[in-house]
Parts: sequence; structure tokens; C-alpha cells
Amino acid sequence: MEQDVLTTLKILIIGESGVGKSSLLLRFTDDTFDPEQAATIGVDFKVKTLQVEGNRAKLAIWDTAGQERFRTLTPSYYRGAQGVILVYDVSSRQSFSKLETWLSELETFSTKHDIIKMLVGNKIDMDKREVSKEDGLKFARKHHMLFIEASAKTKEGVQCAFEELVEKIIQTPGLWESDRRGLTLERNGNTQPAACGGYCSVI
Repeated sequence: MEQDVLTTLKILIIGESGVGKSSLLLRFTDDTFDPEQAATIGVDFKVKTLQVEGNRAKLAIWDTAGQERFRTLTPSYYRGAQGVILVYDVSSRQSFSKLETWLSELETFSTKHDIIKMLVGNKIDMDKREVSKEDGLKFARKHHMLFIEASAKTKEGVQCAFEELVEKIIQTPGLWESDRRGLTLERNGNTQPAACGGYCSVI
């Protein structure tokens, strides 16, 4: 089946420590959730093949530690990435307030100027909420990002976040090389899939 893969994409997951980056990755790749998930030390890396709009794409997903002492990894981590998922915790205003810092780092080290960005407000299963959906959407619009709220615990929004990000990358041919010339993707006129009710495309 390898020859059916359209392209291999490098996807990053960034954000403050404790916002649930590793939990989102594990839910997406292994469909598991560990409430005792340990903090990532350095970089975690997983591969998953995804079918989007009739095309198979292999995703190389990089999950990094949010702590400052691991920042030396930064330049190589960002190099060549076509997509990034920027995560905050809807129950932590502080994690939301640090998003500008993460975007600044992304702009500094990213080697692709048209990298596709997806903002994910994680932990919507929590009773306490400090960041409204409107705040998340406003930030995403300001920075030309896709946006969705999600819960790694309940699965809500997780699959959709990755699918929509990959779909947008595939629709931006300059981000990836392929032997297949003239690839076109049809949207069926529906810009908001029914399965992704919380999804907002704001690019």
C-alpha cells in the first residue's frame, strides 16, 4: 500500500507543558487516553497514515516538551514542517496567554513561510473553563489559523483537528512535493463537514 501514499507530511504539536499535547497525539494515533500521562522528555515521535479527500498521506507527528530546559531542540524540530498544531488548555488562561510566544518561535524557526497552523483548545471536558470559545476563535482569526476545541479524554474534535490540518496542507501544493502533477481536490461545496461540528476554518 506504500505506493498509494500521496506524500509524507511533518506535523508539529506545540504549546505549554501540561496542556495535553501528548494526550492529543496518543488519542489520534493509538486511540488511547492515560489520565496519568507523564510529561514528555525531549521529543516524542509517531507515524500515522491518514485518508483525506481520497488521498493517503503519511504523517510524521512530532510532540515536544513544553518546558524551557528542552528548548535547545528548537531549530531542528521546526525545520521542514508543513503543519503545526498549537495547543492550549481551555481551563488555563495562562496557557492561552503564552500562545503569542509560541507563534513567535514558530515564525523564527519555521522554514516554510506558508506552514498551515491549527489552534486547538484542549480539555473541554473540564468543569472549569477560563478561556471562552469566542476568545480562541478571535485569536485564530487574528493569526490566520484553523481552529477547533477538543478533548483528548472524550475524543471530541481530535480526529477532526488532524484531518482538517492535513486537508489544508494538501490543498497548498507549495508545501509538499509530489510526482503526481495536476492533483485536484473537490470540496463538494461543503466547507464544514457534518462530523466536525465544532470546526471553524478561519484562514
